[in-house]
Amino acid sequence: MIDVLLGLQWGDEGKGKIVDYLADNYDLICRFQGGPNAGHTIVIGGKKHVLHTIPSGIFRPTVINVIGNGVVIDPIVLAKELAMLAENEITADKILIARKAHLILPTHRYLDAASEAAKGKAKIGSTLRGIGPTYMDKTGRNGLRVGDLESADFMQRYAALKEKHLSLAKIYPNIDFDLEKEEQEWFDSLEVIKKLQFIDSSYYLSEALKAGKKILAEGAQGSMLDIDYGTYPYVTSSNTITAGVCTGLGVPPQSIGKVYGISKSYCTRVGSGPFPTELDNELGEELRQLGAEFGATTGRPRRTGWIDLAQLKYTIMLNGVDHLCITKMDCLNTFESIELGIGYTEKGQLTDRLPYNLEADLSPQYQTLQGWNQDINSIRDYNEMPTEVKDYISFLENYLGVPVTMLSTGPEREALIIKD
Repeated sequence: MIDVLLGLQWGDEGKGKIVDYLADNYDLICRFQGGPNAGHTIVIGGKKHVLHTIPSGIFRPTVINVIGNGVVIDPIVLAKELAMLAENEITADKILIARKAHLILPTHRYLDAASEAAKGKAKIGSTLRGIGPTYMDKTGRNGLRVGDLESADFMQRYAALKEKHLSLAKIYPNIDFDLEKEEQEWFDSLEVIKKLQFIDSSYYLSEALKAGKKILAEGAQGSMLDIDYGTYPYVTSSNTITAGVCTGLGVPPQSIGKVYGISKSYCTRVGSGPFPTELDNELGEELRQLGAEFGATTGRPRRTGWIDLAQLKYTIMLNGVDHLCITKMDCLNTFESIELGIGYTEKGQLTDRLPYNLEADLSPQYQTLQGWNQDINSIRDYNEMPTEVKDYISFLENYLGVPVTMLSTGPEREALIIKD
C-alpha cells in the first residue's frame, strides 16, 4: 500500500519534518504534485535544509526519492538543490524523476510575473515560480516534459514554446526580466538534470508495490490550496489532496493505505485569499514571531490566526485522514488562553461546514481553552505533557473524529512525540 502525507491547511504545516521522521519506515518517498513553490524545511543537528522539489526522504541514506509526474520541475531550482546536497555529502544516486513530469521554462516564470503584475490589487499571491503557466501548458497540451530531453527535436520544441510565450506576454505590461541570462542558467542546469535517472513512474511504482516495497507519497502546499476544493481562485494549480496521488504518481486508488494529515496548532496563510480566523493584530504578530512565520520559498511574512477546526474537518473528510499530526505546539507555550474556531455564523445561522464563498460575511465562533503557559519543548513523552496540552488534544480528537498520533514541539528532527 502507498501511505500518504499531506497538509490540511494552506501549506507550511511542517510536512518536511514529519516525512523526514517517517522516512526510515519506508523504501521510497514520492512527491506527487506541486513544484518549487514548495518549501519543506528539515532541521538536522541544528542545521536547516530547505527542499523545493526533492522529496524529504533524501536525508535518510537507504531511501529512494521519486519526483512524480504530477510535479512541475524548474531545472535551475533542482540543480541548486542538488548542489546543496552535494555540499552535505549526499549523492543524487537515490533521486529518480518521472519522464512525464513537466518542465518549467524561463518564459513560464516570465509569464507568471507579468500576469501577476497586470492584476494590480487583485493579485492571487503567486510565488512567481512559473507554476501556473506550466500547468496551463500541461492541460493545454503544449508542455515540455522531462522525457523530451531524450528527444532529438527538443530544441525545436523548446523554441516553439518560447515563441508562443513571448507572443502571449505582449498582452501584459513590461516587467524587468533578463530572459537571456535566465535561459543560459536554465540550459546549464539541464546538463545537471540529465545525469539523474529518469523513470516511467507508473511501471516503476507498480513493480515496487508487487515487490512489497513500502511507499510514502509526499504532498506539497496544503489541501485548502487544491485547485478544485480549495479557496478558489486563491489556490495553487494542482490537486493537493489524496486523490492527486493517483494521477500524480500513476497508481490505482486501491493502492492507497494510511493517510497522515498535518496541521499546525494554529493557522497560517501566505498571499491573498480568505482566512476566517485570521488575527490581523498584535496577537497575530506575536504568533508570527513565535513561529518564525516567513515563507521558506519566498521569505514573505505569513498571515496568522487561530486554528480553524471547521476547515480542518472539511479537509480531513476530503483526504480520508486517519492519522493527525499537530505541529508547532511549542509556539503556544506563552498563551494564557487559546482559541479554537469551531464554526461560522452566516446570516444568523451557526454552521461547521465551509460555505461555497469563504469571502462572505462570516463571523467565526470560538471555543476557549486554558493555555499551558509553560515550556514544553524538551518533553518527549506525551504522558508528561501538562494537563492543558492533553485537554487541547482531546478537544481536537473529539471535534474532528480522528486520533492525534504525533505532536511536534520544535523544528529539530528529535522534537517529535509519538502519541499512542
